[in-house]
Amino acid sequence: MKIAIAQLNPTIGDLTANTQAILKVAQDAAQTGTQLLLTPELSLCGYPPRDLLLKPEFIDAMRSKLDELATSFPPSLTALIGFAERNPNAEEKGEKPLYNSVALIKNNHVKQIFHKRLLPTYDVFDEARYFQPGNLPNHFTLDHVQIGVTICEDLWNDEEFWGKRAYDVNPIADLAALNVDFTVNLSASPYTMGKQTVREQMLQHTATRFNQPIIYVNQVGANDDLIFDGGSCVVNKDGTLCDRLPQMQEYSRGVVWDEQTFTAVATPAVRLDESAELYAALVLGVKDYARKCGFKQALLGLSGGIDSAIVAAIAAEALGAENVLGILMPSPYSSDHSITDAVALAANLGIKTQTVPIAPMMQSFDSSLAEMFVGTEFGVAEENLQSRIRGTLLMGIANKFNYLLITTGNKSEMAVGYCTLYGDMNGGLAAIADVPKTKIFALCKWLNRTIEVIPTNIITKPPSAELKPGQVDQDSLPEYEVLDDILERFVQNHESPQQIIAAGHDRPTVEKVLRLIKIAEFKRRQAAPGLKVTDLAFGTGWRMPIAQRWG
Repeated sequence: MKIAIAQLNPTIGDLTANTQAILKVAQDAAQTGTQLLLTPELSLCGYPPRDLLLKPEFIDAMRSKLDELATSFPPSLTALIGFAERNPNAEEKGEKPLYNSVALIKNNHVKQIFHKRLLPTYDVFDEARYFQPGNLPNHFTLDHVQIGVTICEDLWNDEEFWGKRAYDVNPIADLAALNVDFTVNLSASPYTMGKQTVREQMLQHTATRFNQPIIYVNQVGANDDLIFDGGSCVVNKDGTLCDRLPQMQEYSRGVVWDEQTFTAVATPAVRLDESAELYAALVLGVKDYARKCGFKQALLGLSGGIDSAIVAAIAAEALGAENVLGILMPSPYSSDHSITDAVALAANLGIKTQTVPIAPMMQSFDSSLAEMFVGTEFGVAEENLQSRIRGTLLMGIANKFNYLLITTGNKSEMAVGYCTLYGDMNGGLAAIADVPKTKIFALCKWLNRTIEVIPTNIITKPPSAELKPGQVDQDSLPEYEVLDDILERFVQNHESPQQIIAAGHDRPTVEKVLRLIKIAEFKRRQAAPGLKVTDLAFGTGWRMPIAQRWG
């Protein structure tokens, strides 16, 4: 049996385009003699559709497209298509109105419908808001082969691998008890750094434990803050990796089942290393956010610093250098090397630049506020005015020419509020808002591995906001290696202040950083959506109160 894996990049809610994409891979697969086509979780509507699922007309349209797709399919091809199915028992039994489902299309009809059994409600997931869990093992027969069907989270509950069980049932174990020949898992599993390695280890452990070959099919592409990295793979029952599809790109190809094992029809794609994977994810995130929101060009402020440098490189890769504009906005406090570094970067990338000095606007603000500010010293308010002048200029240019304004703040800054609301936080997308500063340095060095893309001076000079004479970031913050370690321990690992201090950090530094995290919550709540690349980002998975007195 030849099975095609369709690693698709759907646009949420674009049912027509998503249907056409599925039909295209179906037609291509049928021409190669494929019997079974696999698509990702909710492939018809895209994942995550969130509150679109509350709209009855959206659910009706999805079912209509599913039926249309079935009648249009090559008659020789059987397929599994992800969609949201109505729960007929919802009103009578007080259950959720929908199921997260997979339709089995065979002989141009929807023959069976399978429901997701495990519904995640942690981090960015909120599936229990919409879906009722299925309560039966899912499987079907094709050409005398028994095939188990699972949907994303159904695969992630192996207590031997994780050391605990998050749900009462393990759908893989249930299917193994039914002696299915192999199991497919249709997923929309978001990217985080290093997750592909963990996925493959989990698949290999599960396949070996249950003597169960597994095909894992993952969505690819970005939707809002979430990036889906693909990396679909096939694991045989002895744990050997038979095939891996490329990460970060839409791709389809087949594997062959011969009663006992899978055989790849091509050499498995190489798994990307950490920096290559992170860079590709950020490029994909910017590319899809712009494309799916209707932007063809992007804009950013070029300061000559390392953050704007990496964002400019990502934007140029994602949209084409000819579609990226960098705005230089020097002030009286800007160093000469910041301007020359920004110009050199733009030349290396091939992007356009414009220079708009802000000294005249600073003078105008100073004059307007002179009477109110009389008798006070120059401080944070005046520094932030410079950032807000720049932010206003960037928004004005973006509005005028329909550019996507990409902000350049990193996770370290967002965590402690080292950013200006209505200033450098202005924009439609925060490309590196989940990338710690130390990772930014590593990413720039990786980008320069064969040729200088980021001017060396940008990487080696001390980071500075340049809002007053001689300013450097470490005037206000710990060294970034120290700061990022504290942030990872507190934000991602949920360590207590006492645990962080016991790990070697001094108490005053820890107390200062944790206080800054807490008081900056109101800023983060108003920030542009940031691409998620770590296990816990300051986005949809971070739900801290603004007004609170804990810690």
